[in-house]
Formats: sequence, C-alpha cells, structure tokens
Amino acid sequence: MSGRHEEAGEYLMVGAAVAAHVGSARIRSIDGMGFATSRGEPTLRGTTGVVSDAIRRLPTPSGGPIVAERGEFYEEPAMTVESLLDAEFKYVETIAERRVVEAAHHAAYATRSLYL
Repeated sequence: MSGRHEEAGEYLMVGAAVAAHVGSARIRSIDGMGFATSRGEPTLRGTTGVVSDAIRRLPTPSGGPIVAERGEFYEEPAMTVESLLDAEFKYVETIAERRVVEAAHHAAYATRSLYL
C-alpha cells in the first residue's frame, strides 16, 4: 500500500498485489502484478477493499496465501484480516516473503507517483 496519509486535503491510496513463487530466502519468480486505487479515507475495510481489488487484477491467481506486514492492516490479528479478504492470509514469516512485500511497496509507491 502507498498513500494512506492525507495530502493536500485528500487521500490517494494505491495497492499493489504481487503474485510470486518463493523459496525460504529468495524470490524464484514474479508472475504478475495487480493494482487498485481508492480516494476514500484509509480504514481497515477500505484498505482490505483495495487489496482485494488489486488481487482480483492479477493476471493469474498465485494459489498461495496473501502476505503482508502487520502495519498494513493496522496490526489486526491475521484471522480478522483473512475474514475481511475472504482468502488465506498470513503476516510475513520468511526473508523471501519480505522481499515480495518490498516489491509490492515499490510498485505501489511508483504507481502512486504516476497518479500525482
């Protein structure tokens, strides 16, 4: 996610979903990216909505769990986030998962910069 802070009186939240195959310490392949935006105030439901939209825009589903940092979902328990996303979800556990999340952050930030 990028842009959950108010800027010039409005929000522009950009979510990026990255479908990837990973090992324990590295990304083996990135198979696609999906993006979604919202100008709504960033709430837990709003954030999960943007993430769900970005995932639906992936060229092919990854088949694995959705992985994110705790801060992306306001440190809510993984079970709560999973129920809102209606998909398997977990917080980052491995170095490779961290790298995929970093790739998604960079993609979301770059996309947000293009919009502004």
